[in-house]
Amino acid sequence: MSAITDPVADYLTRVRNAQAAGHKHVDIPASKLKRAITQILQDKGFVERYLNVEDGKQGLLRVYLKYGRNKKGAIKEIKRVSRPGLRRYASAEELPRVKDGLGIAIVSTSQGVMTDKEARRAHVGGEVLAFVY
Repeated sequence: MSAITDPVADYLTRVRNAQAAGHKHVDIPASKLKRAITQILQDKGFVERYLNVEDGKQGLLRVYLKYGRNKKGAIKEIKRVSRPGLRRYASAEELPRVKDGLGIAIVSTSQGVMTDKEARRAHVGGEVLAFVY
């Protein structure tokens, strides 16, 4: 079994693939960063809910995906921005707007993981982890 070099990209890919396959939920190895990202996705209405599942190791996040009436997923696109080989940082003034404010950028700041709008309001910059819309 090989080690995962980019756990955030693995998380995003699992969510993207599960939604494309029409799964009701997806299990993802847990971490504090992944919990924070999932909480943001839930707060912004991209996923139904999530549960912490104990497995005797690091635990799992069971993320329940959200679908519309026509069985289309709530997430149209979820994309990794910063990656281990090329980190992307932005100040509060330079934080990107996703689809002119219709989507969100998930940013890891010194005050925790938050959306681009929350980071602008708190006037903090950080590493831009992902775009979601």
